[in-house]
Amino acid sequence: MPIASTFAPGTAILLIAHGSRLATANADLLQLAEQLRSRFPDQMIETAYLELTEPTIPQGAERCVAHGATRVLLLPYFLSAGTHVTEDLQRFRAQFAEQWPHVRFDLCPPLGLHPLMLDIVCDRLSEAK
Repeated sequence: MPIASTFAPGTAILLIAHGSRLATANADLLQLAEQLRSRFPDQMIETAYLELTEPTIPQGAERCVAHGATRVLLLPYFLSAGTHVTEDLQRFRAQFAEQWPHVRFDLCPPLGLHPLMLDIVCDRLSEAK
């Protein structure tokens, strides 16, 4: 994938999900992080949750900075740009930029209506029993 060449040294990826009381639901984000680490073995990849479980978003950001990140890509593992993405995550981004002015924090778009989403939806429909 060509994206690997776009990561500058010092770039971390912070995958962010909503969080659930169900450990199995939270495990999806951990599995995604492991898959990304397999694809990008030299990349700093952390996980965090908005609520209900840990690590929290501030804890995840702190881990990235502690490991030497100079740029953190905040990637919301959300389907749409609702309030959590447009307000909550923007607020965290601004807070982190103020807390660590030497680190650049960029909020990526949510999964949303990415062109591959139609393929994913069709695949899930074909799995219906």
